[in-house]
Amino acid sequence: MGLVFASIAPHGGIAIAEWCTPEQRPLAAKTRAAMEDLGRRFDAAKPDVTILFTPHHVHLERNLAIVTSGSMHGLMEGASRIELTAKVDRDLMLAVQRAIADAGIPIIGVSYGGNDPATATMPMDWATQIPIHFMGRDRVPIVVLAPARDLPWDTHVKAGRAIASVAASSDKRVALIASCDHGHGHDPQGPYGFTPRSKEFDDRVVEVVRRTALGALLRFAPEFPTEAKADSFWQMLMLHGAIGDRWRAELLSYEAPTYFGMLCAAFTPPD
Repeated sequence: MGLVFASIAPHGGIAIAEWCTPEQRPLAAKTRAAMEDLGRRFDAAKPDVTILFTPHHVHLERNLAIVTSGSMHGLMEGASRIELTAKVDRDLMLAVQRAIADAGIPIIGVSYGGNDPATATMPMDWATQIPIHFMGRDRVPIVVLAPARDLPWDTHVKAGRAIASVAASSDKRVALIASCDHGHGHDPQGPYGFTPRSKEFDDRVVEVVRRTALGALLRFAPEFPTEAKADSFWQMLMLHGAIGDRWRAELLSYEAPTYFGMLCAAFTPPD
């Protein structure tokens, strides 16, 4: 079995048509179409479980985080109420947690509410909910990890390799989603202000994806992702660790209709 699907997917609420007001709905039409395409590709791959990397769940200093609760519940309030509950594949989650720890990478399991993690429900962040709204919804169990920006870049790559090793030795078909919004400084009126580094960063990421060369991320200047106000870099490093540069990338869309960049990409495993 092992890895059968991989993607980079955005997590802006405007990707979901029902969440948008009528005025907002045209903003991310290109992204929405690409997310729907990813959903069809996801279904065609028939995964048994999804492993998702999110920048917007718990942030632990100098530790990766992995959700150990038995389920996750998400709620987004917009023009309409978007709600989602997904089961956590705790067997695969525990195997991933062990493999990452055995690789010498600091990782902490996190749960919420009930004292028995297996029966607890963890709140779902929007960077988890939005991608799985299109890919798997409540049908496919999930494993959710959060990177740690204060850990070295190669630590995230090694974590991705450990995840791929677990997937390869499992009897499950595993999908990977790197939940990524890119530079957040495209609009002077946006909450993070304007920086030209956001467009520079996004242009570089588009070029890296088009060349099927995620490894080139490791040659970015150390300060570049932070200066660009990116919420994507560390998840992409984990994805690179998991799939390397042998999977063929296909850029499905890129746009920055508001203050942040959104990119959809599908990766096809080698024959």
